[in-house]
Amino acid sequence: MHALAESRGTILSGGTDFFPALVDRPMTSPVIDISGVEEIKGLRTTEEHIHIGGRTTWSEIAAALLPRGFAGLKAAALEVGGKQIQNLGTIAGNLCNASPAADGVPALLALDAEVLLASVAGTRRVPLGEFLVGNRKTVRRPEEILISIAIPRRLENSASAFLKLGSRRYLVISIVMVAANLLTDRNGRISEALVAVGACSARAQRLPLLERDLTGEIAGPDIGHAVKPQHLRSLLPIDDVRATSVYRREAAQVIVRRALEACVEKLA
Repeated sequence: MHALAESRGTILSGGTDFFPALVDRPMTSPVIDISGVEEIKGLRTTEEHIHIGGRTTWSEIAAALLPRGFAGLKAAALEVGGKQIQNLGTIAGNLCNASPAADGVPALLALDAEVLLASVAGTRRVPLGEFLVGNRKTVRRPEEILISIAIPRRLENSASAFLKLGSRRYLVISIVMVAANLLTDRNGRISEALVAVGACSARAQRLPLLERDLTGEIAGPDIGHAVKPQHLRSLLPIDDVRATSVYRREAAQVIVRRALEACVEKLA
């Protein structure tokens, strides 16, 4: 961290986003390689949180023995590029790169994740929804390192799902992706709903209106009917080579419904 504070260089771990972004341009700023820092790698559990070290790779997350509430995150881990990318790419790199189509982000939003940022001045914890502020933009300061992600244990036994729509099955940038986590009470009613959509705005985002309206509903097989167009009004999809904005918005509603229905199936 002292080297980073002095140089304000670029942090490098897996490098799976950094090097492709250069294309044929030379590096113009110092690079701080943290790929050997084992202290911010791996998973640990405390009384209130499950912590994922920033240098943990997607392959390690996919293979980890995690509670069922992490099923969506593990599914998303298997969608991050190919096996080579999953073996090198880190969870912190995925978040700091802040692509609107980053596969890991919706799943972490649906787990109410927070990020821990550290510098020589100390540490601070930021909710993931506040950490991401736009396309390729975060609130991380130049002298900070994202050292871990904290996920509250209240969600470890939730029903969890992650669904992705692309132009083909594998190795594709998302058109729409949705993650959902549901908690229910002893009567089968939803006590907490967390639903996040990616690739449909400048940053992935939760759907608070839908989450509010789902709370108290019976977690039954027809739960998808609770999703209405007004629940997705906060999304701002764009037209690009993968899909039109109209298609993205309509597809998002369908995928949200399917994600919720997948969660309910896991509660049965």
